Amino acid sequence: MTATGRIIATRDRLAKASLLVLLGATGCTVGPKYVRPQIQPPPAFRAVDNAQTSNDTKDSLGDQQWSDIFREPELQDVIRAALANNFDLRIAAERVLEARAQVQITRSQAFPQITVGGTGLGANLGNSLNNIVESPLADGSLSLSTSWTPDFWGLYRRQTEAAREQMMAQVWAQRAVRVSLVQQVATTYIQLRALDRQLEITRRTVEARRNSADLTRRLEEAGDAPLSDVRQAEQLLYTATTQIPEIEQQIQQNENAMRLLLAQEPGVVLHTAPHALSPPPEKLPTGVPSELLERRPDIQQAEAKLRAANAQVGVAKAQFFPQVSISASGGVGGDTLSSLFNPSARTIYGIGSLTQPLFEGGRLRGQLTLSQRQKDEMVANYLKTIYTAFRDVSNALIAARKQRDAREQQELLVAAAEDATRLARARYASGATSYLEVLTTDSNLFSAQLNLTTIQQIEALTLVNLYGALGGGWR
Repeated sequence: MTATGRIIATRDRLAKASLLVLLGATGCTVGPKYVRPQIQPPPAFRAVDNAQTSNDTKDSLGDQQWSDIFREPELQDVIRAALANNFDLRIAAERVLEARAQVQITRSQAFPQITVGGTGLGANLGNSLNNIVESPLADGSLSLSTSWTPDFWGLYRRQTEAAREQMMAQVWAQRAVRVSLVQQVATTYIQLRALDRQLEITRRTVEARRNSADLTRRLEEAGDAPLSDVRQAEQLLYTATTQIPEIEQQIQQNENAMRLLLAQEPGVVLHTAPHALSPPPEKLPTGVPSELLERRPDIQQAEAKLRAANAQVGVAKAQFFPQVSISASGGVGGDTLSSLFNPSARTIYGIGSLTQPLFEGGRLRGQLTLSQRQKDEMVANYLKTIYTAFRDVSNALIAARKQRDAREQQELLVAAAEDATRLARARYASGATSYLEVLTTDSNLFSAQLNLTTIQQIEALTLVNLYGALGGGWR
């Protein structure tokens, strides 16, 4: 091999080695690698009186579809309509698309930027109309330029990673909205059915008290009862009649709330399902607590935010390293259209620059400290979200058992109050007691019946709350 050949071969090897070094450096990414915070979930959820739920993972309530949990056709219809039209769900979907576009914007920084342009000045016109215009162009150019900042330290890759994790946080936020929406619709529907039952109880009470007031007036007119008994009977009657417009107001306002969830104007909503306030099953499978880390969308959202914060630490660290910028431009020019693309008129030049921060007044160090503190904040937020999920499930399990006990005792109270009222009315009709006893027992009965409906409502909602706490409804 000649000397010239050896020089050429050496130059080629150096060029290849330089290219490998460049590619290797471009593949370097500074910053910490994400590691999920260590947490030891309890073996089972705490239930009532410190009892532990079964750790059987089969048929967990959170893995079932909402249509398998809420079986009333009316309720299924409104949930289905809400999932199709709800404003909050649509807003959450738009935020996902916005975050996806932001990923595209951020990722574009890693690619070369190419631009093309041209100029044209003046015109070369003849002195008379008889002259032929050879070219209207007096001066013109056409240029192509490019610029690129190689991502040696992974600055753009970390920024893209952070943007992508923020997008995933929005995806999980959308699913969290879906879980919350199913809960809101089911809760509002159960509240409507409880108000319907309270209105029914109140109307029956009004009818009974109106009959009692009429009887007392007849007794007073016959001289068998004092006027005070009439006034006490009227007091009972008007106490019940006052409740009717208040309950009707709550019903209509809850209907408006439901219509908003359906993205509809205020109006009437059907709520006639007879078993909406039925108690939930005694045995509610929950699975093991560790499943919540994968099933609950708010936990996944918190971890996505933590991943984004971890990537931002890498962004802050990459700012300490030198940045290389490469730009090149080429073009052609001339004073006629024919000479505009003449190869002899071309111009080509390139520029490379290297910048290394030396003194920023603590800005870079402050950015790094800030990103590290924000990551620590996201770690705490992630752990809090997990433990909040454990609390939500435990609270729902405790409520399911305690509300069952409360409802059973309230049913006994209602039965006793009904019997006491019956006996008091019979004693009053026979003249064995004053109307004050009737007033007292009747008031206690009315209050007990309304409280029973409230407890039945709360007990029915324990199933809704447990289902939401387990992260059900979004799959």
